[in-house]
Amino acid sequence: MIPEQFQNPGFVVVALLAGFLGFVPATVSSEEVAHLGDASAPLAHDFVGARKCKSCHGKELMGNQNATWQKGPHRRSFKTLASPESLRIGRERDLSESPSESPECLACHVTAFGVPAERIWKPLQAEEGVQCESCHGPGRDYRKKKIMANLKNARKKGLWDPDSDHGICQRCHNDSSPTFDPSRYTLIDGTSVGFDYQQAAARIAHPIPEHVKGHYIELREKQKEEEERQK
Repeated sequence: MIPEQFQNPGFVVVALLAGFLGFVPATVSSEEVAHLGDASAPLAHDFVGARKCKSCHGKELMGNQNATWQKGPHRRSFKTLASPESLRIGRERDLSESPSESPECLACHVTAFGVPAERIWKPLQAEEGVQCESCHGPGRDYRKKKIMANLKNARKKGLWDPDSDHGICQRCHNDSSPTFDPSRYTLIDGTSVGFDYQQAAARIAHPIPEHVKGHYIELREKQKEEEERQK
């Protein structure tokens, strides 16, 4: 069952990286929900949803990051809330609602729970789980090709950089999760940690081909010309 507020175009539901490693509901109170997920980030731009990102990032020339997301755990993060494991934890934590309806869980299992309605330009679907903008920032102002073609300009328009700010991931990948394993990752020096960005990011790698970076517009135009010639 999809919570009623998810069906309201004026409401936003965006979780960060929950589901990335099979995480289930976070053990937090409703008062603490605003400190998790996208609602805990300073937001100066609006969300547009993964479907807008797909217009470029669904193309093979770009590396088809959308296909990687579709097959990955972020895309399934909302659905995991209906799993037997999530339901069991919900009972153990005495949640007042099912995991798929509980703010404590939704804060980190869908893109933009708790985010002010004015920060949502296009409606997001809860079923699509954790979308691109939970990691890369609300994209309304940087989504255009001419802006994305220049990384510096895209950053100015709100594109986040999780490679340099691991806190983006750790808004949800932290010990608030009842399944957080403090020994999940082993570092080079043998130290055990619950979250290591480099190892975690490698599991969902979706890079843009090096030769395409900064040249997508011109390469796409050449590709279109070639497609026309072959008709």
